[in-house]
Amino acid sequence: MSKITTKNGDGGMTSLVNKSNVPKSDLRINLLGDLDELTSYIGLVKSKIIDEQVVSFLELIQNDLMVIMSGVSDPTSVKLRLSEAKVADLEEEMDRVAALVKIPEGSVIPGKNTLSAEFDVTRAIARRAERSLSMVTIKFGTDKVAKKYLNRLSDYFYLLARYAETDQLEVSASVAVSSAVTVPAQIDIDKAVVDEVMKRLNETVALPAKLNLDVAKVLIEQVEAFAKEQGLNVVLAVCGPDGNPIAVHVMDNAFLVSFDVAVKKAYTSASVKMSTMELSKLIQPGATFQGLDKLQGDKMVFFGGGVPLMRNGVLMGALGVSGGTGEQDDVVA
Repeated sequence: MSKITTKNGDGGMTSLVNKSNVPKSDLRINLLGDLDELTSYIGLVKSKIIDEQVVSFLELIQNDLMVIMSGVSDPTSVKLRLSEAKVADLEEEMDRVAALVKIPEGSVIPGKNTLSAEFDVTRAIARRAERSLSMVTIKFGTDKVAKKYLNRLSDYFYLLARYAETDQLEVSASVAVSSAVTVPAQIDIDKAVVDEVMKRLNETVALPAKLNLDVAKVLIEQVEAFAKEQGLNVVLAVCGPDGNPIAVHVMDNAFLVSFDVAVKKAYTSASVKMSTMELSKLIQPGATFQGLDKLQGDKMVFFGGGVPLMRNGVLMGALGVSGGTGEQDDVVA
């Protein structure tokens, strides 16, 4: 018998943090099941897209749902409650996605494509979880911010479903891997650009044996200038060969989530001594680093925007760029 099987629930009873012998038909247990299903389904849709802004925000949502679940299990803990800032962040992300799509008038029949249909299923599960939370609130009381958060959440998944109908959320199976290594046509970069950046670096500061803050600042300045030319508001992170940040620069109007993502991109690239775009191909089934994303998913990222900084074959550090699509960030980096 599997070690995860305890037989404790064979009689139809289970436990909460501070309460034992709770029937599995209890409203709170039903709510926890709905939230668990919602979190799992978010994981499913998350695995099928490579839009890094959406992927990163979906991970934040999964963490928030874990907090809500913990709060349902232990309502006495004030630490297990969402802050109003979480609702504000969700509303800001909703505004960003809403600007990318045309909201249809009237009812929408799900199923224009597979990904949009799955986001609509996620939306429906979120609605069910919200109803379950309302029932638990009436009988036991719950965190009022959690109710507001779940109400917004179903609207967010509605927007993502409509966004997916535009075919701009790329599926991350074999199609996504092939498209991820293609430089978008609207971004034109060649060796002359790289040579010019290196020339300015050499003119501005004598490159030391070790990457330091002065070099990082000059590098960030040049990369920021290129990002502006592309109309991108990004976060730039430079780390040393040990993966520790040396400098992080946030452009105006960059996404909040881009800060952590840029730092992780730099760390990831330094760790494997290759670009994160290249790494994204090597974690696919049968490839060299298959499973690395499962082992290091909380520390590393696996989409474009991170590149190693090498000199004479020696790793000096890495640069992480976050703010556009994975392809755009890869080109800027």
